[in-house]
Order: sequence, then C-alpha cells, then structure tokens
Amino acid sequence: MSRRIKRQPKGAPQSPAPQARYDAAGYGRRLRGWVAPSSGPNLAIQGLETLRNRARDAMRNEWSGAAGARVWVTNLIGTGIIPRPTTPDAKLKAKLSALWDGWVALADADSVLDFYGLQTLATRSWIGSGEVFIRLRPRRIGDGMDVPLQVQVLESDLLPNLNVDTWPGMQPGNRIRSGIELDRIGRRVAYWMYKSHPGDRYLTAPASLADLSRVDAASVLHLYEPIRPGQLRGVSDFSAVLAKLRGVMDFDDAVLERQKLANLFTLFITRGGMGDPALNPVTGMATSYGPTGAPLAALEPGISQELMPGEDVKFSDPPDAGANYAEFMRQQHLGVAAGAGTPHELMTGDLKDVSDRTLRVIIQEFRRHCEQRQWQILIPQLCRPVRAAWADAAVLAGQLTPAEGIEAKRVTWQPQGWAYIHPVQDAQGKAIEVKSGARSRSSWISERGDDPDQVDQERAADDAREKRLGIGPAVKA
Repeated sequence: MSRRIKRQPKGAPQSPAPQARYDAAGYGRRLRGWVAPSSGPNLAIQGLETLRNRARDAMRNEWSGAAGARVWVTNLIGTGIIPRPTTPDAKLKAKLSALWDGWVALADADSVLDFYGLQTLATRSWIGSGEVFIRLRPRRIGDGMDVPLQVQVLESDLLPNLNVDTWPGMQPGNRIRSGIELDRIGRRVAYWMYKSHPGDRYLTAPASLADLSRVDAASVLHLYEPIRPGQLRGVSDFSAVLAKLRGVMDFDDAVLERQKLANLFTLFITRGGMGDPALNPVTGMATSYGPTGAPLAALEPGISQELMPGEDVKFSDPPDAGANYAEFMRQQHLGVAAGAGTPHELMTGDLKDVSDRTLRVIIQEFRRHCEQRQWQILIPQLCRPVRAAWADAAVLAGQLTPAEGIEAKRVTWQPQGWAYIHPVQDAQGKAIEVKSGARSRSSWISERGDDPDQVDQERAADDAREKRLGIGPAVKA
C-alpha cells in the first residue's frame, strides 16, 4: 500500500531546514580576521628553534620566566623521585636499595650531579625548552662501577628539525621526521644527532647536517609532553605566553627607565635677565657658579644655602609610575602565570588578599597538576626506563641474578611528600583516616615520601634504645 504524502498549498512559505553550527566557526564581521591554519601536530612546530631560544632567553632575563620554571621544577622533583622495591624478601630489598644508592652518586656521565640532580636538570630543560633527551651510556666492567651504566642529559638542540624520506645510512622504507627516524609502521628506531652542541662551536665550522650521527632509539630517552596525537617533539611551557611576557617586560623596563631619567633632575634655579645682580656683567655667567661652570652649592644632607639676589628655586616634580601601575602589572602576571600553569601566588610571592582557605584550594589544584605530570611524564619517560637499564646492567655485571634483576624492576616510585599547608589540621585529618580504617598507615607514610619498612625499623630501634637506657615515654606538657 502506497503512502500518500501531504503537500503544502502552492505559495505557502517554506520552512528552512534546521542547521546546527557553532558561532566560532563562522566568518562574520567579528571573526573575519581570525586565521586559524589546519596545521598538523608536527607542521605546527616548524618554529621550534625560535620558540626554544626565546623561552630560554625569558628564563635568563625575565624574573617571571625564571620564577615560573623554578616553581615547576621544585614541585615536580623536590629532592628526587625515589624507587622503593616491592619485593617481600627483606634481604633482597636491602641488597637492591644498597646497590641503587651506591650507583646514584656515580650516575652522571658528566660527573657533576647524582641521579636525583639529573632529574632536576632534565625537568628544568623540559619545562624551559619543551623537551630534553637522556642518553644511556653503558660503561666497561673495569671502569670502577658496580653497575656499569651512566646517564647523560642532552639539550634538544642536538636533534635538528630534519624531515626527509631518504638519508645516507638510513634503511630503505624508513623516514626521518623532526630528526627522529621512524620505521614503516611509525615506531622510533633512531635519533639523528649532532656530535656536539651546535651552539657551542667556538673555533670549528658551524654545524651542518653532514655532521649528524645515527643513535639507536634503545639508548635514548625523550622527555616531553605531547599535547596533540602524533606530536613528535615538545614545545616550551611558556610558548603560549612568550609574546605577552616579552611585552610586559618591555613595559616594565620603559616605566623604570622613565622614572630613572625623571629623577635625575632634583631642582632648578631660575634667574633674571642680564641686568640681574646674580649674573656677572662681563662674562654673563652666574656668580654662584665657579670658573668651570660647576655649581658651588652641591646638594648635601642638612645643607642651608643662601641664594643670590634674583635667584629662585623650583623643585622637580617627576611623574610617578601611575596610580594603576601596580594593579596593571599584577593583572598581566596573572595571565602569564595561568598560561605557564603556575599559581600566581607561587610565581610572584604575592599573597595579597589571599585567605588560608583560598591558598589551600590553589595549592591543591596545582599539586594535582604536578602529580599528573609526575605519573604520566616523568616516571614513565625517565624514571622507569633508567631503572630498567640499571637492572639489566647489574645483571650483566654479575651484581644480580636474572631473577633478582626482574625483581629490581618492580618498584614503586615515590616523589617527595608534600609539606602540610596547615600542619596540625592536616596531620589530624590523616590520623583520623588511619584510625577509621579508611586508609593504611603505610599509605600515609608513603605519601609523606618515606619508606614504611624503614620507618617501622627506626621506631623499633628507638623503642629498644629507650628500654636499654631506661628512658621512659615523653611526658606530655
């Protein structure tokens, strides 16, 4: 049976078909000048070198840039992200911890920092430059190391933004994108690096692409935060605010220079015409000046100066920085801090009109961001691969058996614990959670950055020492 379609009378107004759209996708008068290219994640960072250099310059010469990087590094690393072996074997755990602690002091291939110092250096380079490379350097058994492995932190300048489909020494079918060699299915197989930093060539010829060496990807760690799927290289945390940060710095310098110039003039002495007795009728020079024209009356504390007839003093009244200068600068730094991901209060030290509860909310939100970066960037891209390479090197050197090497890789990474915002209230809240069974005492201790087994051993040792010395429990005040 056919279905009859009801038609509208001829001449009736036709209803337009409904259209769903976003206003921001239009090209009206307000948005006509907004040109947003459809660049892919790797084409969009073609200006990577310029971004990196400007971010470093801001960290060197602009206080807010230096402060923003310092806040990130301090909160992400602190004194170090430490591995805690999870093996239930107490003797093996002690062996692994002692072997690791001995290696930590010798970990730096440049013999400057220990491993936790390298974490700080790598994180600072990542935050400022957008990325950093860590090269694993195996050593010989006779080099005097129990675990023959060292770590070298390399700046991203050593990897040029090279994009080619063929290159001498590259396997057919592979391609180089942003200096990274990829195989047919997109896996990283090598990095093409300069043999030395291209910006540190004083006497030799400038670096050229002919100087590149192929470094196997298995010995290189790439620390960066991709913000788009498929992004191969990282950009600085300050990329979104570099233009504003530079403008704020220039404005601040201009105001400071204006104040310096304006305050060079303290007072002005006015005189009459040539007939005035204050002027020498022969030379026309003021009689209060010496033969060289230098003023005889210098400004000194507590001075009392008698003026010549016809002289008058007018004090300089230079313009100040403006009534809205402080609030304007504060508003600009709020934007810079937000764009760089740091709380304004931590970056500037400005706690104006900030209550204790407000500060708690601000710091807790920032700490969540720090924990996200610790567990999604630093630990999987830096800490775990280094620990795995260390365990393998320890097995090859005969320090661990293959079974012990497997256990050595099973660790819990423990960042430094956060300081209490309110020591009494925070500690009481944690104690209530433990007492109610909502959490374990071990989890509280681990959250503080300590090892629960070590804390229990220290408590037992304290109890034994007090009993041996006859020291009773402390008397409450």
